[in-house]
Amino acid sequence: LTMMATEEPTPPANPQQQPPAGTPAGVASSARASLKRARVLFDTGAAPRSGSACHAALVAPVDRSLHKAAVARRVRAHYPVVPSDGAAAAGDDEEGGGGKSKGGSASTSLTAQVLAELRQETARRIVRGEAAGTDAGVGAGAGGGVAGQIVLHREVDLGIAGTGGGAAAAGTAAAAGGGVLALPGQKVQAVGAAEEGGDASGTVRPGGILAKSSAEATKIPTPKWHAPWRLTTVLSSHLGWVRSIAFDPTNDMFATGGADRVIKIFDLAKASVGAPDALKITLTGHISPVRGLAFSPRHPYLFSAGEDKQVKCWDLETNQVVRHYHGHLSGIFALKLHPTLDLLVTGGRDAVARVWDMRTKHQVHCLTGHDNTVGALLTKPTDPQIITGSYDSTIKLWDLAAGKCMTTLTHHKKSVRALAMPTFENTFVSGAADTLKKWQGRDGRFIKNLTGHKAVVNALAVNDDGVLMSAADNGTMNFWDYSTGYNFQKAETVAQPGSLDSENGIYAAEFDLTGTRLLTCEADKTIKIWKEDEEASELSHPIDMAGWRKKCLAEAKQRY
Repeated sequence: LTMMATEEPTPPANPQQQPPAGTPAGVASSARASLKRARVLFDTGAAPRSGSACHAALVAPVDRSLHKAAVARRVRAHYPVVPSDGAAAAGDDEEGGGGKSKGGSASTSLTAQVLAELRQETARRIVRGEAAGTDAGVGAGAGGGVAGQIVLHREVDLGIAGTGGGAAAAGTAAAAGGGVLALPGQKVQAVGAAEEGGDASGTVRPGGILAKSSAEATKIPTPKWHAPWRLTTVLSSHLGWVRSIAFDPTNDMFATGGADRVIKIFDLAKASVGAPDALKITLTGHISPVRGLAFSPRHPYLFSAGEDKQVKCWDLETNQVVRHYHGHLSGIFALKLHPTLDLLVTGGRDAVARVWDMRTKHQVHCLTGHDNTVGALLTKPTDPQIITGSYDSTIKLWDLAAGKCMTTLTHHKKSVRALAMPTFENTFVSGAADTLKKWQGRDGRFIKNLTGHKAVVNALAVNDDGVLMSAADNGTMNFWDYSTGYNFQKAETVAQPGSLDSENGIYAAEFDLTGTRLLTCEADKTIKIWKEDEEASELSHPIDMAGWRKKCLAEAKQRY
């Protein structure tokens, strides 16, 4: 402070008389002022007289390692760490950008030297396939990198051109999970992507930061090949729309219910070949369309439900009704049996699902919560043991022990009219007029959309081979690979002669227990039997991988 008081020059009386900054006098004046400020900050006490002493006094007493760590932290603050999924575009500093800096004017400032060292260390790490910012020599603040990630710098900070040794560095870094050094105005292409014909070039944001390419992140699943299905037999027996179907546990017979208020039981083997004696018996008793049927796997019983609010239990040994289940306030649209317990679940127009004890005929639970008709049901041996789909466009997963809702799924925008569940995995599919959706069976987590069926989906069916069939009220049928969602066939039913063109809707569908026959219940009063084309092969009906890849990439850009 004493030196500042004694050596500070007296300002001129008139500021207008100060020498201009560009003149030799102005340069000398500013140099003298800077020299005096430096003496105050860095001088040890005696005023320097020679030039060498002056330069020695002007060097700041800074620890080089601390300064290096500070520069590294500042670089990372401006250029954050990002995932490095592409190939490295960096080369050796000594062969690439380092040679360029040597040709120019050498900078002697400490910060420039530290930046050069950091640049060289980063290039060496990329060549070795390591992560940037993990060297202990940089200091405590420089270890912010994670394995497989690097710090992206601008070209002005890291002069790595990627020529010569850069190709070898790219291959090494890509094989070792290295990263990408994005340079301003460049597009970095992943190694190997160009060989496969794909466009894996990343886009560079302003400032030289590489944006991850969406094409690289999208994985295209390979669909399993399935033979196309074709119509083999048409059964004309009902006098009204056929609305429901169920298979016997022995796969010997199946039952259908229709708008003619009767239940017909057919022999499956004879019906598959169109034998005239395929019909075994006709059960009468309902006074409205029969909307739900189910065979008991442990008892000789057949359960039926209709729009007359009645739930009946038929004894197939005597062909008579042995039990009634009273409680619904309106028509019943769906009926399912629990796979392991003696429980019966029905849902209908009164917007509730009712759980019945099969033997005592008592109502165990009344599952309330929907705002509209319960049109579809699923039962499982594990929680959630009951899944309901409603015309209020929601799906509910229920805790059977407590009789309360566990989860409500609101993804659909239209009425949910069909549910299906495979036997080989804990998932299920829901169908509505907007789209088909696949869900995780344990917690109801959304998995994927199955788009392409532009109609009101009334029926869904899955077999053990992984074929999912969706049928709509306009007669269209879509066949999907269940695991990937690939639509391998689109078909349309044909109304039987004498029917109106509008009577080609499909109301129910089910695979037999072997999965080799598909039965559809239709609005032209017929039951159609479909089977796989035995003459088809992967050469005659190949998978359209080009269209499938295009669809996957388009769906990856959407937000659900």
